[in-house]
Amino acid sequence: MTQRVLTGITTTGTPHLGNYVGAIRPAIAASREDGVESFFFLADYHALIKCDDPDRIEQSRLQIAATWLAAGLDPERVTFYRQSDIPETTELNWLLTCVTAKGQMNRAHAYKASVDANEAAGEEPDAGVTMGLYCYPILMAADILLFNAHRVPVGRDQVQHIEMARDVAQRFNHTFGRGKELFVLPQAEIEDSVATLPGLDGRKMSKSYDNTVPLFEGGPEGLKDAIARVVTDSRLPGEPKEPEGAHLVTLHDAFADAATRAAFHADLRAGLGWGDAKQRVVQLIEAHVGPMRERYAALMAHPEQIEEVLQAGAAKARAQAAPFLAELRHAVGLRRMLAVPKVAAPQAETAKAAVPQVKQYRESDGQFYFKITAADGTLLLQSQAFADGREAGGWVKRFKTEGSAALAGAPVVLADGVAAPDVDAALAALVAAQG
Repeated sequence: MTQRVLTGITTTGTPHLGNYVGAIRPAIAASREDGVESFFFLADYHALIKCDDPDRIEQSRLQIAATWLAAGLDPERVTFYRQSDIPETTELNWLLTCVTAKGQMNRAHAYKASVDANEAAGEEPDAGVTMGLYCYPILMAADILLFNAHRVPVGRDQVQHIEMARDVAQRFNHTFGRGKELFVLPQAEIEDSVATLPGLDGRKMSKSYDNTVPLFEGGPEGLKDAIARVVTDSRLPGEPKEPEGAHLVTLHDAFADAATRAAFHADLRAGLGWGDAKQRVVQLIEAHVGPMRERYAALMAHPEQIEEVLQAGAAKARAQAAPFLAELRHAVGLRRMLAVPKVAAPQAETAKAAVPQVKQYRESDGQFYFKITAADGTLLLQSQAFADGREAGGWVKRFKTEGSAALAGAPVVLADGVAAPDVDAALAALVAAQG
């Protein structure tokens, strides 16, 4: 079975060496595996949550698209597109918003972190919180569910969002699926094995720490200058050095094959100076990055080529998204208005159709229950136990007046062997009988 894998690429900032080793390179390698259908998208709507500088948004989209293409992403093999070029995403976002509980959004990590920071600073809990930040997990769910992705590679900090996408998908399937699983339930693919590069100061390479090694920016000299600033110990040339745990060695090993790693480690133990070691690291990384940098420069000089690739990717993506969204629109009732076939009036002598029955009762355990049976006595729905008979009666009243609409969140289970469409039909008959 072909597995759909979807990767969102945040379009803020300029990619650095840590981004390449930790995300770009492994994702591109995974996209070449057999049995994998890969979707890569520039998450530019998400970028608007974090950045209100239009020029920076535009430039970052260009740089990041050029980086992935230069690094070897094959737009013929994968579906590579901009989020903002897929209007179906925002429409699905609204459909999902209408079935997502506010309480679930209240528990989202990004929102809670903002509230906690505000309260710690003595501010109003929602100070500076936009609806974009608050509803971010729903848009992320739309990104994933629109293409029914099976796997979504994420860091541990994003796992909650995948769980939310699963919850929303389940709720939508239950409410509108009529027994059909409209959405695949996505699985988070946690990238624990992905390399994390140290920055110049030994901490994780991150723009927030201002310790990054540029991937393409600044050319060979920019790379050389950055590597020269990597923190090392004070051991002099000729003194043995322990490779394990050395930040420079970690950078080296991320680009070296097994033989090259072994030779480098042996030379350090034999007394190779840090200055000469840094020169080797520069040469090794440049041999890997240099050809990509040339492709990157060519793409940045011709942004129309990038635009052509993204438009082709959007067309490929929409060829799948548009029919699926039409199915979802139909499922929720947003349908074309067509002539309804006229049904012949029933004969006068036709007996009144039998209707389902609702029975409310109390068991020997003191708990209250209700069940709904078909006209022939077949059990359709069985309730859970209620301590208060009035609560059970409230649900009975809802089923008699709302029919299938009351199923969402109802404390009932379908009887074994009963199909959802049969339940819907029975509940419709029950409602009709009340009038």
